[in-house]
Amino acid sequence: MGRYTAAVCRLCRRSGEKLFLKGSRCIAKCALDRRPSPPGQQPTRRRRLSDRGSQLREKQKARYIYGILERQFRQLFRRAERMPGVTGDNLIVLLERRLDNVVYRLGFADSRVQARQLVQHGHILLNGRKTNIPSYLVKEGDSINWRQESTQTEYYKQLTQTIQAKSVSSWLSLDKQNLVGRVLSLPTPDAIETKIDEKTIVEYYSR
Repeated sequence: MGRYTAAVCRLCRRSGEKLFLKGSRCIAKCALDRRPSPPGQQPTRRRRLSDRGSQLREKQKARYIYGILERQFRQLFRRAERMPGVTGDNLIVLLERRLDNVVYRLGFADSRVQARQLVQHGHILLNGRKTNIPSYLVKEGDSINWRQESTQTEYYKQLTQTIQAKSVSSWLSLDKQNLVGRVLSLPTPDAIETKIDEKTIVEYYSR
């Protein structure tokens, strides 16, 4: 599957806000702080963003944050539509349940891109089994930990030192001594920290 390979800072500038696609680097060295204008040639006259444009921007922002291509994002939306409850809330919960996002939320990676790489390279075990599918949706009671061979890497050794200062989401738990995470419950919209207007995304796909 293809992935966005250009400068991710352009995505933050296009969205007009920090998306923290590079983790802690976005706090210290953010391109948006230096160049808050959108990428590309600037128009001589500022145009008012239409309702459709606002909906598109919010949908794209969600895609950028979770690192998902349009086809996969649309499939998740269709799945959220078929689920009972509010479609927008269902969509955000499905995005949060992705394995790469859970690895990021546990503090095993500084960004979702890095978390996806850890999963794809087989460093992460799900319920004791190696999995390399970042889009896997975790369930309540699932455990996430490191493969034994991966605990010998320099990255893991550094992580054991930095993980102590990190906090995890309320729907997750983390044993910081053994670096074992667990899904206590499925996330609720109120417990999700990402600031996304899911209603606007629903409006975009409903037209």
